[in-house]
Amino acid sequence: MTDRAAAAPHVPTLMTVHAHPDDETIGTGGTMAKALAEGKRVVLVTCTRGEMGEIVVPDLDTPENHRRLGEMRAVELERAMAHLGVTEWENLGYHDSDMMGRPGNLDPRSFWQADLDEAARRLVWFIRRYQPDVVTTYNDFGGYGHPDHIRTHDVAVRAFARAGDAAWYPEQLSPEHGGTGPAAEDGGLAPWAPAKLYEQAIPESTRNAMRERLEALGKPSFWAPPEDATPEQLAEFEAYMKKMLVPDASITTWIDISGDPLERKWAAIQEHVTQIAADSSFMLFGLDGWREAWAREAYILRESRVETERPESDLFAGLA
Repeated sequence: MTDRAAAAPHVPTLMTVHAHPDDETIGTGGTMAKALAEGKRVVLVTCTRGEMGEIVVPDLDTPENHRRLGEMRAVELERAMAHLGVTEWENLGYHDSDMMGRPGNLDPRSFWQADLDEAARRLVWFIRRYQPDVVTTYNDFGGYGHPDHIRTHDVAVRAFARAGDAAWYPEQLSPEHGGTGPAAEDGGLAPWAPAKLYEQAIPESTRNAMRERLEALGKPSFWAPPEDATPEQLAEFEAYMKKMLVPDASITTWIDISGDPLERKWAAIQEHVTQIAADSSFMLFGLDGWREAWAREAYILRESRVETERPESDLFAGLA
């Protein structure tokens, strides 16, 4: 195999690692579009096809569509990426893990059941191939507790640490870098250590702004507990939200996506038709509501091999 990344001059590159199609647009869509507009390269890695997801459009919610949901979501992803301007994306090759406690979570093909070293090996190969300077993933709660999101974090953290170390997965490497397998004989890759690892975050201010706007519209909100919640249910809800959200003071990096990146994100998210209903909490307050409440995407810098000052306004801060 020829190392295509090494054959051309290096372009500063962002790799976003996500669990399912639609996650990339919800969490990092504006950042991806903005990076491309600034001349950066963007590579998306999705770990599953999202086969076990719900279908939120009643007319589409049929057994036939559930059987081919992975294919449907692949088409939705391609259409969304066209809006964002992303032309390079990959899939790690695992089956959607469904939710905790359900039969799909025990499927031996599922990401939740994957061997972590093997999954990291797959992602390391993409890192060495595309040579990203910056990698984004979720926190150790997976953002909201979904098993595939938790696994995405587990795998991305391992791959970030291992991709630059020739002792890991030497079969991927070229002979001059100690390659030992068939790939080495056919060219192989080089070790590559990304400079920065970020976890995307939902800051408290975003949650509060979204909740307040939905309440003003008289609409139910994912961000508020049920009106008839018992004290026990309320305590459980607050504990869940505490895991899901982070104080604004913990955010190290705020990316301003106002203007064209936000409009591209708005267009892209509407392509994920099977997953995001028009009356969902994400969509109800419209583009104007997004401009008011969600014109920034937030990250926490977890690992950095370069010096950078905080707070940041650019994932590439500190890179030459």
